[in-house]
Amino acid sequence: MYDIYDYPLYRPPSEAHSLILQITLGCSHNKCTFCKMYKDKKFRIKTLDEIKEEIDFFRAQIKYVRRIFLADGDALIIKTSTLLEILNYLNEKFPEKERVSIYASPKSLMLKTPEELRTLKETGIELVYIGLESGDNEVLTNVNKGSTVENFIVGVKKAKEVGFQTSITVIAGLAGKNKDASKKHALKTAYAIQEVSPTYLGILCLNILPNTILAKQAEKGKFIEASSYEIINEIKIMIENLNISKNSPLILRANHISNYLNLQGTLPEDKEKILSNINYVLKNNNVIERVQRNSL
Repeated sequence: MYDIYDYPLYRPPSEAHSLILQITLGCSHNKCTFCKMYKDKKFRIKTLDEIKEEIDFFRAQIKYVRRIFLADGDALIIKTSTLLEILNYLNEKFPEKERVSIYASPKSLMLKTPEELRTLKETGIELVYIGLESGDNEVLTNVNKGSTVENFIVGVKKAKEVGFQTSITVIAGLAGKNKDASKKHALKTAYAIQEVSPTYLGILCLNILPNTILAKQAEKGKFIEASSYEIINEIKIMIENLNISKNSPLILRANHISNYLNLQGTLPEDKEKILSNINYVLKNNNVIERVQRNSL
């Protein structure tokens, strides 16, 4: 099959078996200090003709498609009228599909009116992925996230009110090797998650990647990376303070390639079991050193 993707290509772990349709190239922000996903790409929104041609290509090649994921970074930033044309064309070409999902950001959610979001939901988008990273505005400023916790909460609540499922990602270790900052990061992140009550929560662990701004800061001693023990303890604090209602359960996943521990379950039902697993590791320091970051 002719490969029409513009690499590198990224998708959430849960979209491993989805058809990925790149409707944007790169990330509209692309300034986070810890990220190098799209550093070699200049952000561009593909033309509608390009996108329809790719949809036609995939339809000709693939007999059955269950799920479709719209990439690259923050594809929701595309104007609503264009997104609706894309969704209508997908509905025409892939009537068998069960779900369409998309990368979003606090900014793109804030820019859409409730009416626009409702129309996008009714036309086919079921799930939006949003990176919170931290519930602490100081951390967000330090990593140049380009958004605030307040905007995140408003944006995600808007999405939920019109019926979207929401999947939120946060990054343990993003506050660095500082006990007080780490605890504040964990507590404020737990609070922000509780405020928006998402469908899914993905916890990643900070991995300082070469050639990122954060890597350069670490080389100069301006950022000190937390140990695996400290990062796992931060996750423990975060989960301890997630008081989730049984009426609005949260599906928790910490199974990304960056993670030290593979944690998964549904809160509040599995909260004590997850914390028990974390406590076992924290009480056995020798186990910490043997933990390998899981590969999907």
